[in-house]
Amino acid sequence: MVLIRRNKPLQSALPTQEDSVDKSGYDLKEKTVLIHEAKPQPFWKKGRFLFPLGMIFGTLLGFAFVEPEDIQDIHAHVSILLDEYDINLPQLPGLDFSRVEAEWTRLRSNIPELWKFNNDGREFQVGEKMKARGLSAQYPVVIIPGIISTGLESWSTSPDYRAFFRQKMWGGFNMLSQVTFNKEKWIAAMMLDPVTGLDPPGVKIRAAEGIDAASTFIQGYWIWSKIVENLAVVNYDTNNLYLAPYDWRLSFYNLEERDGYFSKLKSTIEGLKRRQKRKVVVAAHSMGSTVLQYFFKWVENPMYGNGGSNWVEDHIEAYVSIAGTHLGVAKAMAAFLSGEMKDTVQMNPAGSYVLERFFSRKEREKLFRSWAGSASMWIKGGDTIWGNTTHAPDDVNDTVHSHGELIAFRRNNNSDNTRNMTASDASTWILQHTPSTFQVMLEGNYSFGMEKDEIRLAENDKNPAKWSNPLEIRLPMAPSMKIYCVYGHGKETERSYWYARGGYEQDGGFADGANARKCVDPLLEGCNNSRASLEAPLPRASWIDAEYSNESAFPKVRNGVKMGEGDGTVSLLSLGAMCVEGWKRPRWNPAKIPVITVELPHRPIPSIPRGGANTSDHVDILGSTSLNEIILKVATGVGDEITDRFVSDIQRYAKNIEWD
Repeated sequence: MVLIRRNKPLQSALPTQEDSVDKSGYDLKEKTVLIHEAKPQPFWKKGRFLFPLGMIFGTLLGFAFVEPEDIQDIHAHVSILLDEYDINLPQLPGLDFSRVEAEWTRLRSNIPELWKFNNDGREFQVGEKMKARGLSAQYPVVIIPGIISTGLESWSTSPDYRAFFRQKMWGGFNMLSQVTFNKEKWIAAMMLDPVTGLDPPGVKIRAAEGIDAASTFIQGYWIWSKIVENLAVVNYDTNNLYLAPYDWRLSFYNLEERDGYFSKLKSTIEGLKRRQKRKVVVAAHSMGSTVLQYFFKWVENPMYGNGGSNWVEDHIEAYVSIAGTHLGVAKAMAAFLSGEMKDTVQMNPAGSYVLERFFSRKEREKLFRSWAGSASMWIKGGDTIWGNTTHAPDDVNDTVHSHGELIAFRRNNNSDNTRNMTASDASTWILQHTPSTFQVMLEGNYSFGMEKDEIRLAENDKNPAKWSNPLEIRLPMAPSMKIYCVYGHGKETERSYWYARGGYEQDGGFADGANARKCVDPLLEGCNNSRASLEAPLPRASWIDAEYSNESAFPKVRNGVKMGEGDGTVSLLSLGAMCVEGWKRPRWNPAKIPVITVELPHRPIPSIPRGGANTSDHVDILGSTSLNEIILKVATGVGDEITDRFVSDIQRYAKNIEWD
């Protein structure tokens, strides 16, 4: 069907009752004239032109991420897919890809630097600047990446997973192909056993090793590679630079039990100090800061690392926290409750439909809950840190609805009149809507309170469940160590939520109610975790109220998400409150370790895909010029040049918290 737009209605050019043309049809000659009078559509607006153009552009865009050495790997990936779906193709003669590789290298070299997705023209510049000052490597550097940054690869040899042996299951092109074409098996491999918190039977997934384990996520999407490049310019290499990858799915206790992670980290730091005759600088990003905090207590404890109370003082020169998740992340709460977050609810309708059909909310929810490591980002400090029903420390002037109500409901979307909830209320409520196995895991591995009593803080040195919460433990006795808190500010960040409630749902994984006891093995003596009767109430479905938006309110509401301040992922309170107030108190910092806070404004360049030199996005900050300068200054021995720098109201917000 062809629609022809004309300046006047078509009826005016058609025969009327007064014309001699028969009413039952049009005169063939007049109809032909009308069609010929229509202005032809330009060829570049036609689908026959746009569709092939889109295909060509998409292909070129995809190849922009391909490095020459990847060309030889394409055959291997295609072979895996053909074997998976039992497709037999006739044997093709051997092809020589060397000429293709050479031509592709030549083509890529002619692309302007600013338009390369994995390069933006600033490679090595910070390092060159430091080298020009005469600065060189002084302290060995250990890098601890954040959640999902470390690549995970399969070591499974069972028949179901043998085709994936030594293939990346997280990170890289192979992950994308598995998620796309083999989703069920990929989920089965990545999901941990809900009881043991370890790999399910027949599956063995382990963290990749070496600096490449977290340098890039997929080809062209860098993570730590910019920092590694600049460190290399000032004489760092594998002899004095170590990246400590880990399986971020595991609880911290299981990281040591299964992989010996903290034992290896301890021996690595000791070896670096012994060989280099210098203490070590540790740079940790995102959840990596929580991992390092746990390690500090683990290494001191005589029952675990057995390093003694002076180990950190003797081995750590400085600790650089990059976008640290010190007090948790609000989006983790939504992910555990309903498998959602800002990134999923703010997609366009077509994208949301595809996501739900391909990787449903229930599937995401189940996967998130199996990853005990991510539970370390549960928000900490309760209402004291995050606010009450009337106000929160980070509420702005003219606030219409306080962030203190972490989860709120609109009256017309709340069928059972569930009341609005603060952080403490929401934590309890979310647990009531999770399986008993998740409750057991959380209770055994983590604690999310706030301890002000100094005697109890000292006692917590013996309790591993407290070690990931800076509000319940003391910093190590390391007065000569320096702490640098570096994070971004200026990008809207999810802070609290509007939720909707639906009908009852049947899900055998849910707990049996508010007082469900945490018993997961019915064979154990005294285990009476019987299921509720068929007449007992089932849990109600809950989801982010994505239909509700209010851009004119304070705070803004966008698709059910109340936006606050932060780096796009972590709220400002979590990033900075401990740095500017909590760790200034002897209660949590008895050695009076100096803490320097540097806030970097988020000022991305729209024409550069990752934002350029002044981005401060939670991940992209790793490529920012300012952060690279800070890390190199600390590593080369001029960390005293770094001073406090603030661009937000974190100092005022932190003073609003009742610390004492």
